[in-house]
Amino acid sequence: MREKASKLRLLIMEDDLLICDIMSEFLSGCGYEVVCVNDGSEAIDKAYEENFDAFIFDVKVPMINGFDVLKTLRSTNKKTPAIFVTSLAGINDLSKGYDAGCDDYIKKPFELKELQLRLQKLIQKSFSLNNSDIIMLNDEWSFEPNNGKLFSNERELFLTKKETKLLNMLISYKGKMVSNEQIIANVWNYDDEATEENLRTHIKKLRKILGKDFIQNVRKQGYLIVTS
Repeated sequence: MREKASKLRLLIMEDDLLICDIMSEFLSGCGYEVVCVNDGSEAIDKAYEENFDAFIFDVKVPMINGFDVLKTLRSTNKKTPAIFVTSLAGINDLSKGYDAGCDDYIKKPFELKELQLRLQKLIQKSFSLNNSDIIMLNDEWSFEPNNGKLFSNERELFLTKKETKLLNMLISYKGKMVSNEQIIANVWNYDDEATEENLRTHIKKLRKILGKDFIQNVRKQGYLIVTS
């Protein structure tokens, strides 16, 4: 039975319901699954109960402020990438944010596109794999992500830079769908010709080597590598 694809998941903590709805609607349209909470206590509970690929936290929220929420999560080894989105713009506040363990800090007001770009950057960092890793892809093929080498008992192949980045990204989110937009934003450079047709071409090349069922297509949405 084919496993149901899941999207990359975001936890937003924002007590301004209008801002929360605007961010949620925009990021859902970018291909993410979004969960919203309105206070720090609920954010901690959700972060422990469910798995997320990134946190977006306001600071001035009820119950527990955003800085303390992230400190609490980091103290229990929650390493989920986190962005603070806040009206606190002073250098001391910025310092508190990074001391609490955030990966990025956006000052209100901000453009939604800026938030999307910052998230894409965090995703790009999170799927960077350790150079010493050798990953078993299936019964035949292994993969060295540092040099893009695929090898089996009988063959050795080198992927292009884009194919290497694409495979790294899908491996890092194994079992979760990565949208076409997210892949293009993180695998292609700004000056490249990035289209879904180009993406399909690279997917086709990987499938030809690794097997047609290794990478699954979620029609008109994205791709995933299913868990075994």
